[in-house]
Amino acid sequence: MADEATRRVVSEIPVLKTNAGPRDRELWVQRLKEEYQSLIRNLILCFQYVENNKNADNDWFRLESNKEGTRWFGKCWYIHDLLKYEFDIEFDIPITYPTTAPEIAVPELDGKTAKMYRGGKICLTDHFKPLWARNVPKFGLAHLMALGLGPWLAVEIPDLIQKGVIQHKEKCN
Repeated sequence: MADEATRRVVSEIPVLKTNAGPRDRELWVQRLKEEYQSLIRNLILCFQYVENNKNADNDWFRLESNKEGTRWFGKCWYIHDLLKYEFDIEFDIPITYPTTAPEIAVPELDGKTAKMYRGGKICLTDHFKPLWARNVPKFGLAHLMALGLGPWLAVEIPDLIQKGVIQHKEKCN
């Protein structure tokens, strides 16, 4: 069963209704509209939260896609000891989406942690993918970011910093 914090996050992200993937042509366009609306709504919630609580830092990723909405890329960042660590992210929408969750890659961390597959794809198998499977087609990319990438960053980045595997860019110069 999900903890209270997870339930709160899920309740704030709009669920999607259209069960369509890239093969579904017109329905895929509708699904993409829902994805964008969910991502935008998620960003608005983050901004409202920050306005209400200036100490909150919920602005932690930027995403954009190709014209077809099948390839996504952007940046994510994690604040640790008041230092911002920024990473490129990318993922493709699987042909069996939304039944299959996308696999997020953080290429510059490829091979630096055991919780990662070849090509820098983060491991979401144990915790996120079962949650995704129970919520098809309601979950979308905003859920992927908030419940997949976010928790992974929160666990892995401090560990990689502590082990000296990654360093802040200012410390490297």
